[in-house]
Amino acid sequence: MIKKIIIFGATGSIGKNTIAVIQNDLKRFEIIALTARTDSKTLAAQINLLQPKFAVIEDEKKLTELKSLVKSRKTKLLCGREAILEIAKIKCDLAVLAIVGSAGMLPTLNAIRAGSNIALANKESLVCAGKFLMREAKKNKVQILPVDSEHNAIFQIFENKNLAAIENIILTASGGPFFNSNRDFSKITVAQALKHPNWKMGEKITIDSATMMNKGLEMIEAFHLFPISKDQIKVLVHPQSIIHGLVNYKDGSTLAMMSKPDMQVPIAYALSYPKRMTIKHAPLDLAAMQNLSFFAADEKKFPALKLCQEAMMLDGNAPAILNAANEVAVEKFLQGKIRFTDITKIVAKTLDKIPHKNVRLIEEVLEFDRLAREIATNYNS
Repeated sequence: MIKKIIIFGATGSIGKNTIAVIQNDLKRFEIIALTARTDSKTLAAQINLLQPKFAVIEDEKKLTELKSLVKSRKTKLLCGREAILEIAKIKCDLAVLAIVGSAGMLPTLNAIRAGSNIALANKESLVCAGKFLMREAKKNKVQILPVDSEHNAIFQIFENKNLAAIENIILTASGGPFFNSNRDFSKITVAQALKHPNWKMGEKITIDSATMMNKGLEMIEAFHLFPISKDQIKVLVHPQSIIHGLVNYKDGSTLAMMSKPDMQVPIAYALSYPKRMTIKHAPLDLAAMQNLSFFAADEKKFPALKLCQEAMMLDGNAPAILNAANEVAVEKFLQGKIRFTDITKIVAKTLDKIPHKNVRLIEEVLEFDRLAREIATNYNS
């Protein structure tokens, strides 16, 4: 059976890796549409390779360049944010959501309402609006397949038939580039923060890994993905990034999912689920490994973890505020406008400034996202 696929955020790290996985067995997949934000050159190359029915470049100024680079006449070229939201309304077998940040929230919602199963790499959607998205998924009988390596790992070893027997789940963290560092964090440069020891990822998620905000966001995401309580979600630093997730059971058993740190592994699982597919990937050689080490996460050194835990416990508007402020702060850091340590300060300040409230509608989530961005943007360290 051929699976019809739409890839949102096709030119980013996850999008590129998704296409690389699909190339292992092109006959199994039909690409309906590709979307990108600004990278017209990469998008054009992908269009020429896969010849989808539709392609969208969000930046309208890049449409002319895109048209000049596309050779395929089979693809209808569109532009703008609204076009992406319309593409999301097309029902397909699997919509790969790899748009960075909360910008992926509405496309995810539209894809769910269209009845498309979701391969979710956009954790911010669940962080901000997990309650609404999971409710819509259940209503539309849509399956959410996590693409994040940690959640994908838990998904593979989580025994839904034995929920009462589950003690907790453990999301592993590499610790980023500064886990063992004693340097002055206020003097960390952008170049240093972007040097992740194990993974090759986009800039935003790499900075989130350096602050360990990424792991905190993943805790919130896990709460929505799996039928467990908030206090059943744990974090363990595992610098080698070989074990991606663990499930502890009350009978003393611990199940772990292991692989090399390569995003093509969880992507392949999501694309081929419930079956597995063959990809060009070197097998894990356990005999060649010297050791696998594990450490407790240091919340004093990485305050982002505690901020995320507090937002998760508060729920309501807190996760959306936290996420929006972090997105603004990370962008400021990447632009050289603030120090590395200011990222979590901005997030904490923004959370303090906006009163906690419950949210009933996704429109309320979007409004708190807007308000948090405004406050974080105007923050002066």
